[in-house]
Amino acid sequence: MLFYGWYHETGGRPFFKNDTTTIGGATAVMFTEKEIIMPEEIEKTEEVLQTATFKTKAVVEQLTKGDVKGVWEKLWESLQGEIWHFGKIVLLAVVIFIIAYFVSKLIHKAFNKVAEKYAIDVSLVSIIHRLITLLMLSFTLLIILELLGINTASVLTVVGAAGLAVGLALKDTLSNIAAGIFLLTQHPYKTGDFVECAGMSGSILEIGLFTTKLRTPQGQDIFVPNNSIIAAPITNYSSNKVRRADITVGIDYGDNLEDGIKLLQAMMERNPLILKDPAPTVLVAELADSSVNLTLRFWTENDKYWDAYWDIQRNLKAEIEGAGLNIPFPQRVVTFANKAE
Repeated sequence: MLFYGWYHETGGRPFFKNDTTTIGGATAVMFTEKEIIMPEEIEKTEEVLQTATFKTKAVVEQLTKGDVKGVWEKLWESLQGEIWHFGKIVLLAVVIFIIAYFVSKLIHKAFNKVAEKYAIDVSLVSIIHRLITLLMLSFTLLIILELLGINTASVLTVVGAAGLAVGLALKDTLSNIAAGIFLLTQHPYKTGDFVECAGMSGSILEIGLFTTKLRTPQGQDIFVPNNSIIAAPITNYSSNKVRRADITVGIDYGDNLEDGIKLLQAMMERNPLILKDPAPTVLVAELADSSVNLTLRFWTENDKYWDAYWDIQRNLKAEIEGAGLNIPFPQRVVTFANKAE
């Protein structure tokens, strides 16, 4: 018979690993790696076992006699200490959870002030808030498990092994997370910017760890994987405060070119949406088949870009025709040759 524990007759000395003796003809072997079990601890354990055995026999005898009430009284008598102890642990766990909740609130408020001071992107703020909540919850849970007597080292080992297995299974997802961290730290764009990336264009609504949420000019929401975004060029139309617009219009070859240039130049200079510096210009872009194409080039504030663009487009025809100039349309001259029969 092999014992994993202690034996009683060691002559009063500590009991170490691989000590052996014979108790009632049975061999007892000690397998403790680091602990040393002293004789007084052995005696205390024996007393506990004897008391538990006695109470168990009493309960069994009362059950045999059909005395249910007596059984409950015996159980309460034997377990009330453990119940009160467990209740205290539960109460302490609740108190710890409440304290952790308010500490988490204070950390969130402090971080909000830092984020506001340093103008941190709202998407990054949201992710950090989630991480703070997760860390506080994990820390609180570990403390509660320790109070309940659960070996947290084993729990952490299991969680770590499970995390490694999940990470290997979801390597593509992890690449999206790495890309999301890159986007949040390098800031190629921020929430509210109008960008073109991964073949999509729209305003940034949210930058997440896995995807970036875009809203197209047509009002459609698109979720683009972060890994796809950093694998292709990113065009940010909102990164600068000002933006240039180019609009091309043609005038007839029979019209005076200088009159056309002065007319379009004056039209842009009168428009309050167009900046004076850099000054707007009119360029001869092309001598096309049916027209002389002029390009109107002007700068405007980024948030007023489309207002200025559509305003110029709307007024072009009226301005050109009001000055007696013509906007030609493509023409093709077909000449028929008379073929002698």
